[in-house]
Amino acid sequence: MRKHKRLDRTFYTRTDVLQIGKDLLGKVLVSNIDHQISSGIIVETEAYRAPDDKACHAYLNRFTKRTSIMFEEGGHAYIYLCYGIHHLFNVVTASSGMAHVVLIRAIEPLENIKLMLNRRGLAQVKPQLTAGPGVMSKALGLSKKYNGIDLTSADSSIWIEDHGIEVANTNIIKSPRVGIDYAEECALWDWRFRIKNNPYTSKAR
Repeated sequence: MRKHKRLDRTFYTRTDVLQIGKDLLGKVLVSNIDHQISSGIIVETEAYRAPDDKACHAYLNRFTKRTSIMFEEGGHAYIYLCYGIHHLFNVVTASSGMAHVVLIRAIEPLENIKLMLNRRGLAQVKPQLTAGPGVMSKALGLSKKYNGIDLTSADSSIWIEDHGIEVANTNIIKSPRVGIDYAEECALWDWRFRIKNNPYTSKAR
């Protein structure tokens, strides 16, 4: 039995994806892959919101095989492959039919760091271990295999916990999201959230 409580459905089904993106900072992302637990404190996120956000995969409520999970009830995982290499882990939010998600961009390693180093092929702990959505997913063993998993289920192999870490608004840096130059005016929206002075966050772009 773990000490800390998993976030329940009510955390995820709120409609303000920007607030959820900020509220996820300080929460702990946990994976139990092949009976090995590893975890990290979420230190960087990005919010995406259909139908108006041109950077969102479900812009204009585009419903495809890939985006269908985004329209599910909040609390599910949306994991996709980027550039055929990196698995990116997103949290689905809001109620069913509203394609809102938060991309988890970085964590500060917490549990089973040796396992995370092995997964990443690194010899020592440094920010590159989990600073970035692709390397973070690799460190935690997350892949498309787990796309659609219910993060609130008691038997889920991926979940998010509340460890009572409070991140004040004054300690949150808001800036434009990364790698979405195609999104026209939406590329300028300050929908990326980072914990100030945390070494595991990426620099502003």
